[in-house]
Amino acid sequence: MSRKHPIIAVTGSSGAGTTSVKRTFEQIFRREGVTAAFVEGDSFHRYDRYEMRERMAEEGKKGNKNFSHFSPETNLLKELEDLFAEYGRSGSGRVRRYVHDAEEQQLYGAEPGRFTPWEDIQGSTDLLFYEGLHGAVVTEGINVAQHVDLKIGVVPVINLEWIQKLHRDKATRGYTTDNVTETILRRMPDYVHYICPQFTETDINFQRAPTVDTSNPFVARWIPTADESIVVIRFKSPRGIDFPYLLSMIDGSWMSRANSIVIPGGRLDIAMQLILTPMILKLIELKRRSQ
Repeated sequence: MSRKHPIIAVTGSSGAGTTSVKRTFEQIFRREGVTAAFVEGDSFHRYDRYEMRERMAEEGKKGNKNFSHFSPETNLLKELEDLFAEYGRSGSGRVRRYVHDAEEQQLYGAEPGRFTPWEDIQGSTDLLFYEGLHGAVVTEGINVAQHVDLKIGVVPVINLEWIQKLHRDKATRGYTTDNVTETILRRMPDYVHYICPQFTETDINFQRAPTVDTSNPFVARWIPTADESIVVIRFKSPRGIDFPYLLSMIDGSWMSRANSIVIPGGRLDIAMQLILTPMILKLIELKRRSQ
């Protein structure tokens, strides 16, 4: 952690909805005049799209049916930890981008599925913002979480997470239900060992739960809407959280535990604005006082 160069990390599984949360942070940053260095977790995968396919085929021939993007072996976790440590010290560090599609190819000049070259973070920034799979990961020899000043977990209940992944991968990647199901099963051991434990490290978890039947996610015809959901917001430490104020500002909300508030799904954006804005401003204020 660093007062001079704070780090915020949003962590969650593939299909969890971390990208939507990132957009809320971007809105807050623009409104409050905060300059952020954005880092995507995909850029710290060890293999690009084509190398990963080759490695998966090789591992499959060896009988390894659980080779996945979730594991330490397929990610540059030491390099991610080093980036966070260096940014905390100096406000800089080495980053790259993973190019997802043709639109990003136009922006970054690399083929979809490939990485851009490593380069130093450019310009002066107020904070670093990470969004991806491993923002609060702790393994033997690696502790990314210790360097992060504000850790956010995005954790839909598992059936909803699978529905969101199924619909996204089928719509944007051309996968079949069987393809996505195979991916979910292959990733499950790494999900249990490396994704779930991060949510005990996070400062706040946002967990969306549908209020409609999702008992068989593999045949769900649509994703439950925000209005068909509730969101459980869990604070690791409730100290300093003004729950009466949040309850008064968020219609239909209630306390489920001393450190948890439940809100209607359609009120998630306003809840995030109310909760996260003062936390971000506090980080910026501490940064300015330390200079």
